[in-house]
Amino acid sequence: MSIKQEAIWPPSPTTTRGAPTPLSSSPSGTHITYASQKSIFVRSIDHPHQSKQYTAHTAPTTVARFSPSGYYIASGDVSGSVRVWDSVGAETTKGEYHIIAGRINDIAWDGDSQRIIAVGDGKERFGHCITADSGNSVGEISGHSSQINCVSIRQQRPLRAATGSDDTSLCFFHGAPFKFNTSVRGKHDKFIYATQFSPDGAQLVSVGSDRRIWLYDGKTGEPVKQVGEGEHKGSIFGVSWAPDSRFFATCSGDQTVRIWDSESGACVRSWRMGPAQGTSIADQQVGITWPAGRSDGLVISVDLEGNLNYFYKDQAEGPVRVVRGHQKAITAAALLPASSSSDGKATLWTGSSEGRARCWDLATGSASLVSGEGHSNYISGIATSPSTPAHIHTTAWDDTLRTIDPSSSPPTFTPPATKTAGQPKNLAIALVAGEAITCVATASGVTFYTASGTETGAQKLPSPPTCIAASGDTVAVGCEDKRVRLFSAAACPQAFHSMTALAEPTSPASALAFSPDGAKLAVGLANGKIFVYAIHHASASPSSSSQWTLETSRWSAHTARISSLAWSPEGRNVVSGSLDTNVMVWSVADPGKRVRAMGAHKEGVGAVVWTGEQGRVVSAGADGAVKVWRVEGLV
Repeated sequence: MSIKQEAIWPPSPTTTRGAPTPLSSSPSGTHITYASQKSIFVRSIDHPHQSKQYTAHTAPTTVARFSPSGYYIASGDVSGSVRVWDSVGAETTKGEYHIIAGRINDIAWDGDSQRIIAVGDGKERFGHCITADSGNSVGEISGHSSQINCVSIRQQRPLRAATGSDDTSLCFFHGAPFKFNTSVRGKHDKFIYATQFSPDGAQLVSVGSDRRIWLYDGKTGEPVKQVGEGEHKGSIFGVSWAPDSRFFATCSGDQTVRIWDSESGACVRSWRMGPAQGTSIADQQVGITWPAGRSDGLVISVDLEGNLNYFYKDQAEGPVRVVRGHQKAITAAALLPASSSSDGKATLWTGSSEGRARCWDLATGSASLVSGEGHSNYISGIATSPSTPAHIHTTAWDDTLRTIDPSSSPPTFTPPATKTAGQPKNLAIALVAGEAITCVATASGVTFYTASGTETGAQKLPSPPTCIAASGDTVAVGCEDKRVRLFSAAACPQAFHSMTALAEPTSPASALAFSPDGAKLAVGLANGKIFVYAIHHASASPSSSSQWTLETSRWSAHTARISSLAWSPEGRNVVSGSLDTNVMVWSVADPGKRVRAMGAHKEGVGAVVWTGEQGRVVSAGADGAVKVWRVEGLV
C-alpha cells in the first residue's frame, strides 16, 4: 500500500478584532499568501482549493509577503522570527532570522528581492532591515516610540521606506542602507495600520484607525493631500494599490471595501458586506490586496471571520465570490454519501473548536456556510443520519444538540436546539426499529433523542464515557475505566445488566468505529494503540460477551492519542488520525501492513473520513486544513 497527498483545502487567514490582517499577492497575480495559526498558506486565486502549506514556524504566524521576483516568501511570527523560503519548489527554508523580541506585524521587500524590513512590537527595537539571503544588517529602523504596524519599501531607486506606528507618526527612511530621514506627525491622530508605495514609486498612502487616508510624495515623503474624509465610518485596516498606480483600495471596520482615484481623491466604487444598516462584527473588512499582473481589476479582501471576498473594480455588485474555511482546529467530521444527498453529491461536514460548521463539496473542495443559529463553542461530534431525508446532527461544548438540513441552500441549522444532559463527549446515530436515534455521550452516560430532538431515554454507565459509536441498534461506549461497553439501544435503560465489557484495552478508549457491516469494532486508545474486535455469530445478540473476540492488537505505530478512526467502504481497511500529527491506513487481512502520512496536520489530526470513492481518504486537523489522500494498493 502507499498513501499520497492529493490536495489541500486550506483554512482561512487568522484574524484579530481591531487589528489588520496582511494579505500578499504574487507579482503574476496567480496566488495569494497569508498566515493561519502556525502555518503559512500559498493559495491559487482562481482555484482556491489548490494550495501549499509551509509548516516550519514553531510559533503562531502573523504575516507573509511575496518577493517582487515571486520566487520567495518572507513570513513572520509572534516570537519575532522571520523565515525566508522558496515559494515555487518544495518550500525550502532559505534563512531564519530573529528580528525583534516580540510579534512581527509586517514585512516588506525591496525591488531587487534582496533586502527585507520587518517591523512589529519589540522591546529594544521595533524593526530591523536585513539581507534576505544572509540576514546581515543593512540599516536601522528608528524614530518610533511604540509598536510599528506596517512597512513599505519603494521598488525604484533611490530606495525609500516608510513605517506607520501606534504613536500616530509615519517615519520615512532613505537607503540603502536604510537610515531615518523624517517623521510625519499630525496627519493621523490615532494608530496607523497600513501604508504602501504605489507600483511606480510616485506616491505613498497611509491609513489608520482615525479613518483618514493620506497621500505623500513617494520620493520625498512630503504630505500631498488627504482624500475621502468622513466616508469610512470605521477604522481603515488595509490599503493596496492597483497595478496602474492611479487607483487604490481600502478596507474598513465599517464593513466596506472602497476604491479611490488618487488624482481626484474621489471614491469610484464602494461595496458593503452584511446587512445594509447592520453592525455585524463578522463582516468587518480587516485586510486587502489588489493583485498585480491581472487586467480584470480583481480586489480580494478578508473579513473578521477569515472569509476571502472577491470584487471586480468594474462591477457594482459584490462580492462575486466568497471563499470560506475554518480559522481554528477542526475537531469533528462526517461524510454525507451521494446516495443520501438530495442533489446526488457527496459532501464532507466539519466542525471546529470555535463552533463553526462547514460543508465541503468533495468534487471541487469549496466550503459552504452553514447558516442559522449554530454552536458557540467547541464542536465535539458530527454524525449523518441514515434516515430519509438525511440530516446532520452536531453536538458542542455549549451543551446543545443541533440539526442541520443539508437540502436547503445554503445548509441551515434547524431550530430549536436541544439542551443536553451535560457537556457532550461525542454522538452517534443508532437505528431502532427503522427509526434513527441520536445517542449523545455525556459524563453521566448516554442520552437518546429522536430526529426531532425529543429525549426518549438515558443509559447510565459505571464510568464516565470518553467516546461513542453505533451500528444498527448496537451502541459501543469507551469509558474512563479502560473498558468498552456494548449494549442494545432498543433495550435501554434496562440494558445495564446485559452489557458487554471489552476489558483488554490498556488505556481509555479515545475513538471508536464500527465496520460498515457492524461485524468489527476498531478501538483507538489514548496511548496510541488500536485494537480490533470481531463478532463471529451475527445471529447472536451483540451484547453477548462471548461473541466479541480480539482480532488484532498489533496496530501500535501511533505515539499519541487516537483522535479518529474510520473504516473503508468495503470494511477491509481502517484509517486512523492521532495527536502525533500522522495519518495511517491499516489492513485487517494483514495486520502488520500499514502506510503512514507523516506530519499530515501540524499540531495533530482531528478527524479522518473515507469518501466512499475507492482509496480516497480525507483528514482534518488542528491547523484548520482539510487534506485529501489517495491510498493505493489496498489489501
